[in-house]
Amino acid sequence: MWKFNEDFSFVRQGIQFILLSMIFLIVIGLGGDKFYGIFGENNYVAIHLMMEILIIVVTMAISIQTWLISPYILSNRVLYVGALFLTFSLIEIAHALSYKGMPFFITESTPYAATWFYMLGRLLLSIGFLAIYFVKEKKIKLIYRWLIYSLPFVIVISCVVIIYAPTSILPPLIIEGEGPTALKNTLQYIAVAFFLVIMVLLLKNFKKAPKIVFLLLGSSIYLIMSDILFTMYQDVYDIKNFIGHIFELSAFYLLFRAIYFSSIEKPFQQLIDTQGHLEKSREKMHYMAYHNEATNLPNERFLMELLKSNLYISKSQSQKAILAIGIERISTIKASLGSTYADQMIKLIAQRLENVLPEEYPLTMPREDYFVVFIDEVNNIHQLTQLSQQLQLVMEESFQIQHFSLNSQLNIGIALFPTDSYREEELVRFALYAMHEAHKTPTRIQFYESSMSSRMTERLLLENDLHDALANQELFLEYQPQLDLQTGQVKSVEALVRWKHPKKGWISPGVFIPIAEESGLIIPIGQWVLETACKQVKRWEGAGLPPIKVAVNLSLGQLFQQNLVGMIHNVLEKTQLEPQYLQLEITESMTINIDHMTTVLHQLKALGITIAVDDFGTGYSSLSYLKDFPIDCLKIDRSFVQKIQSSSTDKALVDTILSVAKHLQLKVVAEGIEEIEQLSYLVTSNCDTVQGFLFSKPIHPNILQENYQTLHKNAKSILDSITAIKE
Repeated sequence: MWKFNEDFSFVRQGIQFILLSMIFLIVIGLGGDKFYGIFGENNYVAIHLMMEILIIVVTMAISIQTWLISPYILSNRVLYVGALFLTFSLIEIAHALSYKGMPFFITESTPYAATWFYMLGRLLLSIGFLAIYFVKEKKIKLIYRWLIYSLPFVIVISCVVIIYAPTSILPPLIIEGEGPTALKNTLQYIAVAFFLVIMVLLLKNFKKAPKIVFLLLGSSIYLIMSDILFTMYQDVYDIKNFIGHIFELSAFYLLFRAIYFSSIEKPFQQLIDTQGHLEKSREKMHYMAYHNEATNLPNERFLMELLKSNLYISKSQSQKAILAIGIERISTIKASLGSTYADQMIKLIAQRLENVLPEEYPLTMPREDYFVVFIDEVNNIHQLTQLSQQLQLVMEESFQIQHFSLNSQLNIGIALFPTDSYREEELVRFALYAMHEAHKTPTRIQFYESSMSSRMTERLLLENDLHDALANQELFLEYQPQLDLQTGQVKSVEALVRWKHPKKGWISPGVFIPIAEESGLIIPIGQWVLETACKQVKRWEGAGLPPIKVAVNLSLGQLFQQNLVGMIHNVLEKTQLEPQYLQLEITESMTINIDHMTTVLHQLKALGITIAVDDFGTGYSSLSYLKDFPIDCLKIDRSFVQKIQSSSTDKALVDTILSVAKHLQLKVVAEGIEEIEQLSYLVTSNCDTVQGFLFSKPIHPNILQENYQTLHKNAKSILDSITAIKE
C-alpha cells in the first residue's frame, strides 16, 4: 500500500502545476501577436540554444543516471531507457547545432536538417517508450550495457548520414514563411497518438506506482502540448515555437524526476523505511523478550534481571520478599475451555492486581499460571499478609468472559530475603513451593518453610510421571458394587481410577487426582476412564451378567470441556452402550456456574444418561439448583453415614437429604457403609441404594464378574440378618 496522504499531496501539486501551465498556454495563445518576437530575432537564436542545452543536459543526465545504476539494477528495461535517452540526447545535439542561425562544421545550418533531427528524436522517443513498455523485464549480464549503449551512436551517425546526404533523401518538413508541412504535422500527430496510447497504459498501472505514473503522465501531457504547438507556428521565431520548447523541457524534467524517483529516491526511501521497520522490530523483539504476550507484564527474564540488580543492594535493615501468586484452576480452564478463555481471564486478573499493588511493587508474570511480586523493603510480616489479603479480595467478583461467568482464587506463597535464601533463583522457587502449599491452608497464604522443598520435589516428580502413566498403562479401574435395597440386587457400580507406579507402588487417588486437575491431565484421564468403564459394562453383558449401570465421576475440568457432550456421545456410540446404563456424578462445587451447568446437564440428559450429585451436603448446599438441574440421584457423603449412630446432627442431615430426595422424586445412594447398624438405619429410612466395605470394597472387573453370585449371596445374608434383628 502506498502512503495515501503523501502521494495525494504530490498529485495535488502536480495538478496545480499542469493547470498553471494550461493557463500560461491560453494567455500565450490569446496574446500571440503581442508576444511575437518579444525576444528579437538576434536574441532568439541564443535563447533557443539555451533551451536546447537544458533539454540536452536533462536527457543526458537521465542516460548517465541509468548507466550508473545499471550495475546494481541489471534490468534490460532500465538499460533500454538509458540508451533511448542517450540517442535522443545526441539527436538533440545535432538538432541544436543545425538550427537556423547556428554555424555547422559540415555545411550551413538549415530548417530542413534541424526539423528532421527534431522529428526523428520525437518519433524515436514515443515509439521507443511504447516498445520498452511491452518488453518483458529480465536481468541481463553487465557486459550487455556496453553493447546496448553503443547502439545510440550507430543510430545517430546513420541519421546524420541520411540527413546530410549530398542529394536530399527526405522531403522538407518546414517551408519558411508558411510553417510546418502536412508531413511534419502528420508525423507530429503520430507521435501524439503514441503518447496517448502510453498514457492509457500508464493509467492501468496507476495504483501500483502512483507517483511514478503521475510523473510519466505529466511528461506525456507536456510532450503532447509541445507537439501541438510545433504544428501551429509559422517560422522558427514564432512565440509558439518557443513555448513548445518550454513544454518540451518541462516534459523531460518530469521524466528525469520519474526515473530519479524510481531508481534513487524510492529505493532510498524504502531503505529508510526498512531500517525504521527493522528498528521497530528490534524494539518489539526486545519488548517481547522481556514481557508476557497475554498480559504485557514483565516476564521471567525481566524478573531475574530485576532481582540481580536490586536484591543485593541493601537500603536498610529491612528484609525483601517475593510473592508468588497462583491462579486456582487456570490449568483446568485452559484444558477445558481453551487458551483464549484462559488468556482473557489471566489478563483481567492482572489488571485487577495492578490496580491494588503500589507502583513500587512491580508485578511480573514468569509463567502462564502465576504472577510474582518483588517487594524491595519489608518492615514486618504483617505487611505481607495484609497485602496478600488485599490481592485475594480482587477475586471475589466473577470474571465474565463471553457467555461464561468464571470464578477463581489466589494461592499466595511468600519467600523472604535473606531469611529463606541468598540467591534470586532459589528465592523465586521457594516462593512457588509455598504457593503450591497455600491451597491447603484456610487463608490460602503460606510463608516458605524448609520442609516444603522435599514435598514439592516429590509432587513435581509425580506430575511428571503422571504424564506417562496413561500411555504406560499404569492406570486402571476398580468397581465398587452398589446394592439396591429394594431388590437386594447389584444393579450398578461406581468406577474408581487407580494408579500403580512402577517404582513407588500404589499412589492414592487423593494424591494424584488433584495433581491431574491442576495440570490439566484430568481431561485425557477422564475420557479414558469413561471409555474404559463403558467397554467394561459391555464385556459383563457379553459374559452373561444382567445389565449393570456404571457411575463415572465428572471432574470440574471436564465440565468446562467444550466438546464434553460430543465426546460422551462418541464414547457411547463407539462402545455401543445404551445411555441409560451410564451415570455421571458431579459435585456441588461444580454448581457455582448455574447457567453453564444447566445447559450442559440438559444436553447430557438429552443423550439419555442419568446425573447424580456426589458428596451431597459437603459443598455449597444451595437447594435451588435441585429444581433447576435435571438431576436423578443424590449421593450422601460417607462423612455423614459414618457418624449416623453417634451424631444426632449427622443423623438429622441424612434424614433431611432422604426427605428432600423423596419429595423431589430423586434416588439416593449412601456411601461408606461399613457397619450393620448403619445399614439397618438406612433400610428403615427407605434409602434406595448403598455402597461400602460392608458389602464389597472396590474390586477388579474380572473378580466382580467371577464373584457376581457370591456378592448377591453375601448381600442377601446381611439383609436377612437385619430383618432378623428387627423381628
